[in-house]
Amino acid sequence: MEIDRMRALLAALQEARFSGLRSVSYDGKTLTYGSDAELAAAIADLEARIARATGANRRRRWGTIATKGL
Repeated sequence: MEIDRMRALLAALQEARFSGLRSVSYDGKTLTYGSDAELAAAIADLEARIARATGANRRRRWGTIATKGL
């Protein structure tokens, strides 16, 4: 899939999620997601694909953990 098409689909998915809809129409096809979690997973997957295609790195979180060392 081309980057421009992925970005257009991402915009459609985000628009649907933020407006409270679970159905998205794109290129003459209608996709219906069962829950907001499925829609969020599709958005995250598409964002990761776009990042890989453009060579952008995903942001990572780092944390510090401390113990008493017993």
